[in-house]
Amino acid sequence: MDLPTPPDNSPSPNAPRSFTQRSAAEWVTFIAASLILLGLVGLIFFDWQTNQNRPPAFSVAVSEAVRVTDGRYYVPFAITNTGGRIARMVQVTAELHITGVDDETGEQQIDFLSGHETKAGNFVFTHNPQGGDLMVRVASYRLP
Repeated sequence: MDLPTPPDNSPSPNAPRSFTQRSAAEWVTFIAASLILLGLVGLIFFDWQTNQNRPPAFSVAVSEAVRVTDGRYYVPFAITNTGGRIARMVQVTAELHITGVDDETGEQQIDFLSGHETKAGNFVFTHNPQGGDLMVRVASYRLP
């Protein structure tokens, strides 16, 4: 008497591969990588929304370290675009007023200043700026 043979449950070599069970370490790695990716996308979107719509605004810092070379006074400064948008042709002026002496002026033009970018330069005067009133300011700029 012949007994029926049980069906063969092993996959045939030509059958498509079935889903394999993932280990806990793979799931933890997948979730951590997904959270990091979502966080980065969120930060980029937040930065884009908060900074791109802000017009250019400027902060000028004048250094106290005045350099004297060949009888001229070099006053370093740094300008930062604290806004979010790009500014072109930023004009920075300096006015030195010393009592009893003719006023001196200087002018710098910065071609391109993107949001949160800082550039530096120097103003050159013939008189010591520490003996008078020095005013450095942004006079104008253009939008691209």
